[in-house]
Amino acid sequence: MSALTKPDAGPGYLIAPDPDAPGLSTTVTGHDQDGNPVETRVVTERPLTLYLNRQEIVTMMTIGDHPDLLAVGYLVNQNMLRSDDEITAIDHDEELGVVVVRTARETDYETVLQKKVRTSGCAQGTVFGDVMDGFDRIALPHDAVLRTSWLHALTRAINLTPSLYLAAGAIHGCVLCERDRPLVYFEDVGRHNAVDKVAGWMRMNGIDGGDKIFYTTGRLTSEMVIKTVMMGIPVLISRSGFTAWGVDLARQAGLTLIGRARGKRFTVLSGNDRIVRDMDWSKVADEAPEHRRKGARDD
Repeated sequence: MSALTKPDAGPGYLIAPDPDAPGLSTTVTGHDQDGNPVETRVVTERPLTLYLNRQEIVTMMTIGDHPDLLAVGYLVNQNMLRSDDEITAIDHDEELGVVVVRTARETDYETVLQKKVRTSGCAQGTVFGDVMDGFDRIALPHDAVLRTSWLHALTRAINLTPSLYLAAGAIHGCVLCERDRPLVYFEDVGRHNAVDKVAGWMRMNGIDGGDKIFYTTGRLTSEMVIKTVMMGIPVLISRSGFTAWGVDLARQAGLTLIGRARGKRFTVLSGNDRIVRDMDWSKVADEAPEHRRKGARDD
């Protein structure tokens, strides 16, 4: 059984990707377009079954790192962990592919589990019954701001961070930021898993989302908007595009929603009043080709 996740911080981060961590990727052999033998690095994908006390909740496909944060964040974003719940233990059995979150409060979500929606996220994300009840009750801070100078600094820093995406591809990343500083950066085969790891880290460390910024490499879908709002974060940014329902929910919640953020360009479809435009873009160089990565291939 594993202990709670300990930070493995890279420069400037509290937790950063570790593309060379054992077990997250492997090398396989194949052939190129001309039939020549090649070796390529691919990410791993394994099932992880989550229990809340004695009840099985869901089986997730994941790369396998930070199972404790993934489990807690999933339960937080599904409204299954209350803000005042005491987590008494988190047990992870890597061989069995099981993680158990134990709480002082007795829990029973049998009715909620019967009503679920499979989301548009890769690796088939799932949202259960009463998530929207919590979504409708959350009031995001109106006084939060996003300076375009912060946005430019964040996207540049994130794009230059060594990651499993750069090493092997086929993966999404989510980054929790404060002003112009990235704090924690998690990756997984599904963006819903990566955002749940962020939510788990926030819950385990008592981090408030009201002054934070959330960056994702994936599309701005309804699920990404819902989970960002559930974490109390007022700003959501992506290099990729939008879905109509994602935009509708962002406007309903008062979330600042920014997509297609690449170099000097971005599109705001909700919450434009939070943005302070303090950059003179005429003095900023165009994005270098080597920085045109995460999300650019998803639209």
